[in-house]
Amino acid sequence: MRLTFLGAAGMVTGSSYLLEIGSKKFLIDCGLFQGSKAIVALNRRPFSYNPADIDGVLLTHAHIDHSGLIPRLCKSGFKGPVYATKVTTELCSIMLPDSGHIQEFEAEIANRKGQRAGRKTVEPLYTVDEAYACLQQFSPVAYDAKLELADGITVAFRDAGHILGSSMVEIWITENGGTVKFLFSGDLGQPDQPIIKDPTMIAQADYIVVESTYGARQHEQEDPVELLATYVNDTVARGGNLIIPSFAVGRTQTLLYHLNMLFKGGLIPDIPVIIDSPLAISATDIFLKNSQEYDREAYDMLYKDNQHPLQLPQLTYTKTADESKAINKLDRPAIIISASGMADAGRVLHHLKHNLWRPESAVLFVGYQAQGSMGRRLLEGIKKVKIMGEEISVKAKIYNLDGFSAHADQDQLMTWLGKFESKPASIFIVHGEEEMAEPFAQLIDEKFGIATYVPQYGDSVLITGRDWKIEPSAIEAVEPAVQQLRDYLAEMEREYAELRLKLEDAVAINAGKLPDALRRADKIRTFTRKTLKDL
Repeated sequence: MRLTFLGAAGMVTGSSYLLEIGSKKFLIDCGLFQGSKAIVALNRRPFSYNPADIDGVLLTHAHIDHSGLIPRLCKSGFKGPVYATKVTTELCSIMLPDSGHIQEFEAEIANRKGQRAGRKTVEPLYTVDEAYACLQQFSPVAYDAKLELADGITVAFRDAGHILGSSMVEIWITENGGTVKFLFSGDLGQPDQPIIKDPTMIAQADYIVVESTYGARQHEQEDPVELLATYVNDTVARGGNLIIPSFAVGRTQTLLYHLNMLFKGGLIPDIPVIIDSPLAISATDIFLKNSQEYDREAYDMLYKDNQHPLQLPQLTYTKTADESKAINKLDRPAIIISASGMADAGRVLHHLKHNLWRPESAVLFVGYQAQGSMGRRLLEGIKKVKIMGEEISVKAKIYNLDGFSAHADQDQLMTWLGKFESKPASIFIVHGEEEMAEPFAQLIDEKFGIATYVPQYGDSVLITGRDWKIEPSAIEAVEPAVQQLRDYLAEMEREYAELRLKLEDAVAINAGKLPDALRRADKIRTFTRKTLKDL
């Protein structure tokens, strides 16, 4: 058996693991890489395997960093089933076409800018139609039911407590008279989240692949709901808007639940709550229709108290672009929840553009912010940002509230691992940046005495029973810092190519005289091209 780490290795994005069992090949997740240009560039790398040879995909949940490359996989020749829970399948039916729309839009913008500079046409990673087409390959499975994928290969999906429909995946492999069990944690949720059930406790596994998003951190000890109330009240007192960049699936619904409770308790003023994200609106509708997946508290609220935890009178949905634009004309404070959660794209950019420069307004981040994202830069204290080509001063209050995170923190991860009744042969630490994954691996070794390994992109592990051996990556890797420099220099080269075109127009107007500016532009282009070649 061979397990290869093809994403979420040394980073918190692009989850994908290739499990090869004899002639059978299965992917656990096939996620989109998100964050800096260096990381996003991984989405366009050729697959390290032939997609047509993949027998099936086991999808842990619908978040795009776990599901977002499935349309490209299908487009490239994958014909097998995508196994996922019912709710995950429903959420992917809205999230993957939405991602396809983003891919088309970004390609269109890139081509519009590149046409005059003579750059090659950029094709979208996949289209809306290709995203819809891949949905035909989804095969819903029930929680806890065992499914035989092939002779000697059985899987079961267990509730991961991360978002509605999320799962961890158990895989039993029987060969040569013995059985080996793998457990892929997916994204593990915090216990006691509203609406979502707690993560399933597992008693035994030979190999565990566990996430480490917060592997070296504890979530805020202060009550996050009290903090939310404080941030709302302080912003309203200043007369500003509270902008909340939020993931459309999971975090938005958690916020609605808590705001509902705060309104009912009279703990925050009666102001509009606006969800300005078509995807979040559709996702909320799926949450409303799947109450069978709620935890006991939410279920009782709905069926005993006849109150839906996600429906509140202050709530407004804005579906159209005109409705979204009208938000910026409000003459009273409002809570505006909009995607994307890392503030890198989507309608939230418009609200940041209209509010970041206002000292009375505030921006509240309620989820993980990846390296290189707009959200991470704002949290790190950047004073100016460029949004849609315009430089905006950052004068609004910037708040961070990770108590609503859908990821378990270090203590919660260790509690989950502590429930195993027998010692695994190894634990592989994934879905975490180095400063989270490495200390987490060391802590597991110290407390449980279990061998751990933090894989890098492309690393493989060869497994025979409970014996395993690492094969370092055979995939050419580029250090993120080097790739970021490449991206920066490439952008400089593009900018100066466009500048030269403008200067050539000026030369034509001025009787063909070659200005010094044109010579300087040529020198800079020569330098950047040489540096890019050297890198």
